[in-house]
Amino acid sequence: MSRVQLALNVADVDEAVSFYSTLFDAEPAKVRPGYANFAIADPPLKLVLIENAGQVPGSLNHLGVEVESAEAVAAAKERLEAAGLATAVQDEVACCYALQDKVWVDGPGGEPWEFYTVLADVEMPSGQLHANDPLGAVCCACC
Repeated sequence: MSRVQLALNVADVDEAVSFYSTLFDAEPAKVRPGYANFAIADPPLKLVLIENAGQVPGSLNHLGVEVESAEAVAAAKERLEAAGLATAVQDEVACCYALQDKVWVDGPGGEPWEFYTVLADVEMPSGQLHANDPLGAVCCACC
């Protein structure tokens, strides 16, 4: 099953977890210092909360589509490139406490979109949610 991802900057991750737990009647799938995510079944949504004092609370961090496999990521890359869109690929990158394969593309307003699959859970260095910056733009807030 694929689902849309919405990553939001928040001022206080604990307060945001409390609110979104109530809003979606769901508990977070993962909580780490300054980070939480929800894997919501109905509606199908991956909600990511990133505590980021440098950004406006509630502002968009990035968007994405979580897919089931690395093959689905590769298919998205091929489809996007065939349409003439520039992509940036990251294989086995540590991001948001997970090892991921992903492909990035910028929307018409410059908004970063990713198609990604989670390969495994990983620990991240304190205060770091992403190993590197794929497009020279902010992703996962800490880059």
